[in-house]
Amino acid sequence: MSIFEAIILGIIQGLTEFLPVSSSGHLVLLQKGFDINEPSLFFDTMLHAGTLIAVFIVLWKDIWELIKKPFQKLTLYLVIATVPAVIAALLFKDTIENLFNTGQFLGICFLITTALLVCAELLSKRAKKENTIKNENNMNWLDAIIIGIMQAMAIPPGISRSGATISAALFRKLDRGFAARFSFLLSIPAILGAVVIHTKDLVKGGTQEYSISASAVIAGTLTAAIVGFFAVKFMIKIIKERSLFGFAVYTGILGILVLLERFFPHSIY
Repeated sequence: MSIFEAIILGIIQGLTEFLPVSSSGHLVLLQKGFDINEPSLFFDTMLHAGTLIAVFIVLWKDIWELIKKPFQKLTLYLVIATVPAVIAALLFKDTIENLFNTGQFLGICFLITTALLVCAELLSKRAKKENTIKNENNMNWLDAIIIGIMQAMAIPPGISRSGATISAALFRKLDRGFAARFSFLLSIPAILGAVVIHTKDLVKGGTQEYSISASAVIAGTLTAAIVGFFAVKFMIKIIKERSLFGFAVYTGILGILVLLERFFPHSIY
């Protein structure tokens, strides 16, 4: 893998990990649609580590507060919201791997992301009009469970994790700014879990995963971290001040194109 290719993959990972467009869906799309080989496990692990660094830098104040006061409601809600995805990953491991390998339902999953974003925006505007928005202090355990279930449902490629969790928070009438912060804080155990699992597989797999050059690894990791940093800040600003409709249009068009290609091969690429 060249440094240029590593940078391109770093950009894709950094952007799509946090924008509500599904990073896993884009990875599968690139592999299946454009014949781009899957990066080595070691390189993929380092890209995830780069995006994890980005979250830590942007949300360091929130993370520091959680470290200083670990026994608080927000910590409990993050744990509750993490559990459904862990259970789903353990119970449906083979099914999930098959979805990633085959790309089945990718177009439909992109359209599910579109539907989630549109519904979330409409419900959020309605809640604002009715003055029923809840702040961080009004969040409860049911909110956390529903957000967690939506995160679990976003495991298949094409359904955006950030889009699903932010949408769930907006469904529950949570403040838009807090919805974004909670979603990105929730991404920490999700990304960290992926890094741990990949690291475990690396240890089992031996040294063949390290065939990629050190310069390409460094370039890709730094790119993922830098792009991820700006993506997180951009998303927080967008969610607070704008709407998610633009991302809904993008995933909607993408979903339709993928479905057209599935039923009419080579009509798109």
